Amino acid sequence: MKLIRTQDAVGHVLCHDMTQIIPGAYKDARFRKGHVVTAEDIPVLLRMGKENLYVWEVHEGILHENEAAERLCALCINDNMERTAPKEGKIELKATIDGVFLVDSQRLMAVNGQEELMIATRKGGTAVRKGDKLCGTRVIPLVIEEEKLREAARLAGETPLMALLPYKLRRAAVITTGSEVYHGRIEDKFTPVLVDKLRAFGIEVTEHTCCDDGTENIAAAIAGMRKKDVDMIICTGGMSVDPDDNTPGAIKESGARIVTYGAPVLPGAMFLLGYFDDGRPIMGLPGCVMYAKATIFDLVLPRIAAGVELTRRDFVTMGEGGLCLQCEVCHYPVCPFGK
Repeated sequence: MKLIRTQDAVGHVLCHDMTQIIPGAYKDARFRKGHVVTAEDIPVLLRMGKENLYVWEVHEGILHENEAAERLCALCINDNMERTAPKEGKIELKATIDGVFLVDSQRLMAVNGQEELMIATRKGGTAVRKGDKLCGTRVIPLVIEEEKLREAARLAGETPLMALLPYKLRRAAVITTGSEVYHGRIEDKFTPVLVDKLRAFGIEVTEHTCCDDGTENIAAAIAGMRKKDVDMIICTGGMSVDPDDNTPGAIKESGARIVTYGAPVLPGAMFLLGYFDDGRPIMGLPGCVMYAKATIFDLVLPRIAAGVELTRRDFVTMGEGGLCLQCEVCHYPVCPFGK
């Protein structure tokens, strides 16, 4: 750092916080370490009694923390996001819509593997609302070699590290399976739960039917729903290994390409997801979705609602964090489940 006259400080970077005191009204850092002095700052600094300032010496190939944060922000920002102004070397991104937040984890880890810089995000694959924070970018020191930011850009590649997709599926068909419901022996308490969960993502249950046990009955119900104007089909019940639980077999017979039957998540291990040739998803939901506050269905629904096609790997990675702790008071999604 070097000492210069305040009048000559425009464009230079302050080396330390500078406190302003206005008796009875204000006492705080008026200018913080890392601030780039502007022409408008000079009169304020002089009124604060600062005739001279310690500033960082500028060298070619060295970036100030604010400029470095700008470079990192550019690697992240995508549609449906807005950024904050740099503050203390940090820039944040926020959501401008409700949607599902996605992160390219491998590329993000590659960037964060570089020393002296960081990008912190919320968990990818989760639902966010307009105004929610998505990520923060900054470098660790006050100044950093520009070459490190060039390497970060190379590792990040040509596309943003994250995305925010709006929900686009709007209509769902629900098939309630089981002789006990079909014959009226018990009330269907599963469908009302689904109606509420789906509504949170703008999805309406426009078709609903009950069918008796038996693979052929369930397969016929699925075939009928495929002819309807719906964006997804959900089968409830009959997902375990009991002799009368025929839903998985019926979904397979329906012509769907099965992505997974079973997931390393509790509750929700017996979940099934498949896709038809037209891209529509079909799900088989285990009974836990009816009574547990948070299950595998809550983890996958945001992405499905946004039209993201899930893969087997997506489910494999859910094992770490896939155990619900079944707290006495549930705080999902503000909890470790699925994180």
